[in-house]
Amino acid sequence: MILKRYIKIILIFAAGLIHKTNKHLIMKKLSVIMILFFAANLMACSNSEGSEKEGTQAKTEVSKDNKTNSNAAPEHLTYDAFLEKVWNFESHPQEWVYEGDVPCVIDFYADWCGPCKRVAPIMDELAKKYDGKLKIYKINVDDEKQLASVFRVRSIPSVLFVPKKGKPQMQTGAMPRDAYFKVVKEQLLGEKPAAK
Repeated sequence: MILKRYIKIILIFAAGLIHKTNKHLIMKKLSVIMILFFAANLMACSNSEGSEKEGTQAKTEVSKDNKTNSNAAPEHLTYDAFLEKVWNFESHPQEWVYEGDVPCVIDFYADWCGPCKRVAPIMDELAKKYDGKLKIYKINVDDEKQLASVFRVRSIPSVLFVPKKGKPQMQTGAMPRDAYFKVVKEQLLGEKPAAK
């Protein structure tokens, strides 16, 4: 709907200019404007690497070892909860001091973001599979702009992997389901990769 409105405005504007000036020059400028507009919209969510098929697969796929707790779910963090549970950057602005007892994954998302919606069921699955060993947090960048600013989140989804000790690592863009599980197992939980 918004896209239709922008196109309509551009066409009305272009029609008015065509009568007054050189048609070729106006059409070139209009083409550049439209290309930039579409490019900006494509980049609005992120450089999503996951496909729609992978997102659907993540929603329906069941944990392989069936060790899930149906009550485990990602926790939505506010600014104050983040300071308490993850990192109090007001007290330690120059030093990363993780406040949690177990590693965590923080999903920076927005309700309107398509790739974020494909990542959400993967986060749910991680929360259930690793309940007690790993915390999954979600931060809505529209509601918690200050937290998004602290981590310089410019595109979503952005996922912060936080080990119990050491520095966190940010991943921008949607990844396939198995990539999230691999990072959690190897980087956060210290499990060795399976031998091939």
